[in-house]
Amino acid sequence: MPKELDFENLRLCLDRYQANHLYIRLKGSHGGGVKINEKIGSRTLDFRKDWTGLYFLIDSKEVFHFKLESYGKGFLIAYERFENVDGIERIVVMSKNENPDDPTLPEPKYSVLRSVIDSHLLEIAFNGKMPIKFHSWWNKKAEWKYWTISK
Repeated sequence: MPKELDFENLRLCLDRYQANHLYIRLKGSHGGGVKINEKIGSRTLDFRKDWTGLYFLIDSKEVFHFKLESYGKGFLIAYERFENVDGIERIVVMSKNENPDDPTLPEPKYSVLRSVIDSHLLEIAFNGKMPIKFHSWWNKKAEWKYWTISK
């Protein structure tokens, strides 16, 4: 997704869809330690962003603060799809240039917003498939596209 729309997309997701999981950990080379691993359930996940950084809140209580000192590529959305092969459920892996709305693919079980912020991996999972729409080309020759959350 285009980085300049990150917080608009995050607000749209949290306002329209029920988050079911918040996961924050140091990325691998920084120790990999898990900071937050919370099932949201019936609680409400929210965020606040101001000059001091990005705050995540669960039921209005602050649970994590990013200073936004190192904020690289921004958010991406991943669909977690599974298929049953000989009674074993396996994740379906897509290449970068496949159409995420391909009707021949299994319906996603989860939509996950991911980003690396301040050397931490941030993941917010939502049940089902959040609708997306084409935004622009990131690399037209390689057929890599930017997508955004569909309103």
